[in-house]
Amino acid sequence: MDIQGQVAEGFEAVRDAFIRNFEVLGDRGAAVAVYRDGRRVVDLWAGVRDVDADGARAEGAGAEGAGAEGAGAVPWSGGTAQIVRSATKGVAAVVPLLLHQRGLLDLDAPVGAYWPEFKAGGKERALVRDLLAHRAGVPALDVPLTPQQAADGLTGARAVAEQRAFWEPGTDHGYHAQTYSWLLSELVLRVTGASLGKWLAQEVTGPLGLDFWIGLPEAEAASGRVGRVGAVEAPESAGALRTRPRRNVSEAYADPESLTRRAFAAITPLADENAPEYRAAELPASAGIGTARALAGLYAALLGDTEDGPRLFTPPTVALAGRELSSGPDRVLVVNTRFGPGHMLHSPASPMLTPASFGHPGRGGSLGFADPEAGIGFGYVTNALAKSVTADPRAQALLRALRTCL
Repeated sequence: MDIQGQVAEGFEAVRDAFIRNFEVLGDRGAAVAVYRDGRRVVDLWAGVRDVDADGARAEGAGAEGAGAEGAGAVPWSGGTAQIVRSATKGVAAVVPLLLHQRGLLDLDAPVGAYWPEFKAGGKERALVRDLLAHRAGVPALDVPLTPQQAADGLTGARAVAEQRAFWEPGTDHGYHAQTYSWLLSELVLRVTGASLGKWLAQEVTGPLGLDFWIGLPEAEAASGRVGRVGAVEAPESAGALRTRPRRNVSEAYADPESLTRRAFAAITPLADENAPEYRAAELPASAGIGTARALAGLYAALLGDTEDGPRLFTPPTVALAGRELSSGPDRVLVVNTRFGPGHMLHSPASPMLTPASFGHPGRGGSLGFADPEAGIGFGYVTNALAKSVTADPRAQALLRALRTCL
């Protein structure tokens, strides 16, 4: 495996783990980046840009299928970007926290104070902090949206506003896998008058020069730097490291009437994640596209000044980002989870670096987080989407190696 990039002295173990991800754990194209105290100390990439580059159709790659760009394998480059699924949620959560920091959004205010239409179906008492911490009570929709409706910027917000709550908001939590897109987007729109993706680009990623988009611009779509993703099976050589969900979790995903299945099926049929229209959609729950450098750089910038620019969060906002608002059995993921105001927190179900970490995994592999105790910003991006939900073996192997370097 031809590994590109560099690591600072003392972080060679991360490179070794990255190599093993390709040799043993089935990675096809991936990148990992780490910042420590504002300085990039790991910046590695390898493999091919497109998961289906060998011309063999990758399972679940979408209607346009493999081989859409021919059988030639384009190498992954330092600027290759990929869709990161729910790791997008952690990036998107930066927006409401910055709005709160600037005095524009009160986390203790009712959602209805900003979005009057949301005060329906038993959601009158839902607070902004409930919305951010997956306590709003609307993880699913009685009538799922088509991919076209999900991406139109209007139908999703109306649907979640009209949806009757599955539980009294604020009394329990369950992962809002898809509906988080419309909940957060509409809240930000009502507060700022701008879409979340545009506000993020103007106020955060643009000034820092970070290649991450919620709503891929046409110029970037035409650049050829965004790779194709697809579902893959972990190789037999991975042995015990293959992802094996517990029986109750598997049953919940298999049952079409379960809240688990309904939450992930809020968009039905599944969207083609490689389609231009999906990549262009502003879906902050699932459709962010970026590089590992951008993920790591963003999380590093939450903690302090970096080589990319000035810090984003004040110390009180860093503390707020890591404050637990939800914990215990998750009504959707069927495991114990922990959430702060927008970010997933370190837990056995979603291990990050230390108990101080906050960030978000993406189903299938990608991961980004900040760790204020260690001064770490971390980003891992892959085009080979495995069956993992919150604890992919490849990301975990990189984290184990990183711990040995600190």
